[in-house]
Amino acid sequence: MSVRVAFAFIALVLVSACGSDSPLSRSVIDRAVRQGAAPDLMYVVRLPGYELAEQSVGVVGEEGFGAFYTSPDGRQVEMRIERGAYPCAGTCERDGNGWYTVKDGRQEYVAVRAGFHLRLASDVGQVDRGVLKEAAEGARPVAATGSPSPPPGPVERGDLPTSGDGAPDNPVGPGG
Repeated sequence: MSVRVAFAFIALVLVSACGSDSPLSRSVIDRAVRQGAAPDLMYVVRLPGYELAEQSVGVVGEEGFGAFYTSPDGRQVEMRIERGAYPCAGTCERDGNGWYTVKDGRQEYVAVRAGFHLRLASDVGQVDRGVLKEAAEGARPVAATGSPSPPPGPVERGDLPTSGDGAPDNPVGPGG
């Protein structure tokens, strides 16, 4: 085996081992902050068999944080992090430092932390309860260095009228 092939194999193994445990990219963190997500509420979890879908990352409510983890066969686990006490909806069962609940075919494990709660939710039976609990309780803050990039300035569209209600000027032409 050549050195080049060996190096490529090792790199492939290291990249594939990262999975959902890797931190979010800087651009995704910046986008979530611009949307209004509080940086101190940004967490990731390690969920075996699932990968973080970066395109799903965003704000929840006024300043919470949310994302979906997906499996290769299309299953999804939703993560939501919000400030305040956990508002149990359904039959909640105390489990360690958190709560487990089932309602309307969905299961949810909630890890309670000082000042906020982290929810992992999926269809019942899709993910083992213990796996949800371990992932939620093992959540870690998103590792980001520095401050977020400044939000971009206003976008110059060029098609907004200078008077009226501000609707775009889209004159009707042939065929329309």
